[in-house]
Amino acid sequence: MPSDLHTHTVYSDGKYTPEELVAAAKAAGLSYLAITDHDTVEGIGHLYENGLYPVKGLHIIPGIEFSAHHPMHEVHILGYNIDIYYRELVDKLNDVTEARWTRFSEMVEKLCGLGYHISETEVLTLAGESKSISRSHIARILVKKGYFESIRDAFAELLQKGKPAYVPHYRMETAEIIALIKAAGGTPVLAHPKLVGDDELVEQLCQSGIEGLEVYYPAHEAADTQRYIEMAKKYGLLLSGGSDFHGYATRFPQEMGIFTIDDEVAEQFFRSEHI
Repeated sequence: MPSDLHTHTVYSDGKYTPEELVAAAKAAGLSYLAITDHDTVEGIGHLYENGLYPVKGLHIIPGIEFSAHHPMHEVHILGYNIDIYYRELVDKLNDVTEARWTRFSEMVEKLCGLGYHISETEVLTLAGESKSISRSHIARILVKKGYFESIRDAFAELLQKGKPAYVPHYRMETAEIIALIKAAGGTPVLAHPKLVGDDELVEQLCQSGIEGLEVYYPAHEAADTQRYIEMAKKYGLLLSGGSDFHGYATRFPQEMGIFTIDDEVAEQFFRSEHI
């Protein structure tokens, strides 16, 4: 049976609630599912605190996706099997959330100054349960109000680094993230290495305490996957993979189960169903 170790819910920038994501995973016949929201574990917490975890017939792996600081490249680190109530993790995520909200307010203010009439209330209403407010939420409002045809266009014109409405935000250092994931009992994995955009940097990260590499990913072509498999083996890292599922029709995969990995890959990250 198939599995997926990279998914998002409404608690970050996904479309599905945790319940909807679990239902979709079960409908797709998945064996293992990792919920890896951006800089938050509230999706997993929601399931647990409402008596919806563990789930019969589906192994859920508590996870997270951190955005790491780097001056030139996008570096994301996944954490699997973390203790979501580990005090140091909770404290750090509160800091990250506060910084995200400050950044979000500054970006809305910049956009208004540029003549794009959006409000914080509109973005927050769209974001719903998410406390991990991101540029994607802002971009969706810009599209909804007819300023752009697509989220990609909004990013390219306004929200990417160096563009008029971009505001830098607080990101933890790579070493800090890796240490925090391990302290919380988890396994740190470098996400979508091709999207880092620099294989030399990827190799450096493979030697920085990372324990796995996301070799199976929708944006990876066959040659990329093989290259990263060889890199993982070179540095003794676990192979990982996932769809980066968000649930939106404009982003591949549009449905759960379209992009999956083998169970034997996923089960390496599964220990026991506990929080």
